[in-house]
Amino acid sequence: MKKFLLGAIALMFMPLAIAGKPATFSTDNGAIRGYDPVAYFTVGEPTPGQDRYSSRWQGGIYKFSSADNLALFKSDPARYAPQYGGYCAYAVSKGATASTEPEAWTIVNGKLYLNFSLSVQKRWSKDIPGHIKSADNNWPGVLN
Repeated sequence: MKKFLLGAIALMFMPLAIAGKPATFSTDNGAIRGYDPVAYFTVGEPTPGQDRYSSRWQGGIYKFSSADNLALFKSDPARYAPQYGGYCAYAVSKGATASTEPEAWTIVNGKLYLNFSLSVQKRWSKDIPGHIKSADNNWPGVLN
């Protein structure tokens, strides 16, 4: 009976193990820790979003600092959402995932990349094209 119960419990949690990581890195405050993805492009700096301006996309809840930014995002979410689901771009380039900080960001060729920290961003900056190529090859496989 004990083996049956252990087997049943294992089967209950199996879908969680198979599912892997979510496609969008989020915290309790939402994707990008509650920061506005559009503001990186329009203001050029990390800007906290507000709960009243939010949108769900690819499993994450994105927040915005204004109704205008929310409208821009809704018109073309892929343009404004961070690459690699908001996971650390440097980590993805190395075949892993890591959380990100809104202050560690770069826009390259019109795409937003986030990193784990400012010190990791310095490593990322040493070979951005190479890291992007590696990360593109690793994404979304790193979620499994």
